[in-house]
Amino acid sequence: MTEIFDLRTDLSHVRLRDRPLIVCDVDDVVLHFVAPFQDFLRGEGHELLPRSFRLTGNIISTQTRIALEQGDVRRLVEAFFEAQESWQFPFDLVVQTLETLGRDVDVVFLTAMPPLYQEHRRRLLDRLGLAFPLIASEEPKGPIVQRLHAERPLPSIFIDDMAHNLHSVRDHLAQCLLLHMMPDSPLHVLAPKPAGNIVRATDWPHAAQLIRAHIRSGAA
Repeated sequence: MTEIFDLRTDLSHVRLRDRPLIVCDVDDVVLHFVAPFQDFLRGEGHELLPRSFRLTGNIISTQTRIALEQGDVRRLVEAFFEAQESWQFPFDLVVQTLETLGRDVDVVFLTAMPPLYQEHRRRLLDRLGLAFPLIASEEPKGPIVQRLHAERPLPSIFIDDMAHNLHSVRDHLAQCLLLHMMPDSPLHVLAPKPAGNIVRATDWPHAAQLIRAHIRSGAA
């Protein structure tokens, strides 16, 4: 068993065994984000109008119809993360799929959010039966995944809905299986598409098939 230490994002609580590693995003991969965030915004007197793949410029006041400034958008996102336990819910079959995969591989959640809200997310994931290690960071994901997996000669898999995160991991971990998963949301329709050797997983059962095939191939 390997204990991971890092001077930037705290990885000291992650202990990997000598087996393959899955590093998985949370928002809009494991837990719905866009749909409950839209409901949350309506309760705050705002609306998300997807015109581009970003939040700033697309969240408007329902009263004035004026787009909110970046600082106000960030405050709303942070308020949502503060209240996430009341709003977010898992995708179909994610709990069962990760539980089954977790018998043979190590699973680590890597969520792009301020570490301040890590305990809120930890409680929510635990309540859902997803008790895998959790890392909350606003750093680029590629270097974090590289530090986690290090030089271990074992298969690795990274799952995310954002092209830039998938590209970041690709640039730091050459043999990693990169899985693109995203919900069918009006916002994600406008998202940049991943380039290169990145595989689209349509749902969690499909992701499990791709992961097991990668592990069987022995690619490290």
